[in-house]
Amino acid sequence: MDEMNGTLSRSRGRVTSGDGTPIAYERRGEGAPVILVGGALCTGETERPLAELLAPRFSVVTYDRRGRGGSGDTGPYTVEREIDDLAALIDEVGGPVAVHGTSSGGALALAAAAAGLPIDRLSVYEPPFSAEAGGRETFGDHRRRLTGLLDRGRRAAALELFLADAMAPEALAGMRRSEMWPRLEAVAHTLAYDHAVLGDGGVPTERLGRIHACVLVVDGGSSPAWMRRAARGVSTALPRGRHRTLTGQTHMVAPHVLAPVLEEFYEEE
Repeated sequence: MDEMNGTLSRSRGRVTSGDGTPIAYERRGEGAPVILVGGALCTGETERPLAELLAPRFSVVTYDRRGRGGSGDTGPYTVEREIDDLAALIDEVGGPVAVHGTSSGGALALAAAAAGLPIDRLSVYEPPFSAEAGGRETFGDHRRRLTGLLDRGRRAAALELFLADAMAPEALAGMRRSEMWPRLEAVAHTLAYDHAVLGDGGVPTERLGRIHACVLVVDGGSSPAWMRRAARGVSTALPRGRHRTLTGQTHMVAPHVLAPVLEEFYEEE
């Protein structure tokens, strides 16, 4: 059913992925299609602020990745099944499309492009690979600890382990007391999915070399140095990659800063 949000059309629906999993999505605006792929713990609602900024010029699709929000979660999980989810959305809106992925959602979008999905233009914001010496070993240890907690059903502990890398202890304690915590805990099992998307944690040079689309890799000027080095490593490994830094931005990029950069990129001749 179509609704009107000001002068912009808005509709919700579901597509069925290759393994039968329902994937819930929302579409805003008219024009060339752009699909937004969220990162760890994110749902389609998380991407709403960016979608609303892009919707006056594009038909923007946000969706709940499998295991989150209104989407299903058929097991066992594989990265290929998540790529199939994105393929089903592209079939629904009509490809080729532009795709934007944030954090681990960017890693998923890159994997989908390498798998041959009809993606015309691709942008990613700080896919959390590591270009550091020893980065793969550190990632592997973190992955083993997190999946071990999830295998034992300890979602809250796994969530704390994940967030502790990005938050000060007092901020994490405050989040645990917030209304947001139960919602995050409900999707904490999907952290294992994001780790799977990242592979061994290193920049997947061989995979990136198979991507034919034009790709914009964006990072924040105030993000950790390792994230910025990874972004440059990704852009260098892409046959048609380019890199841009947004001054003053962190991993939690401001939508109103990012949106004009994406608009310019998607509309290039």
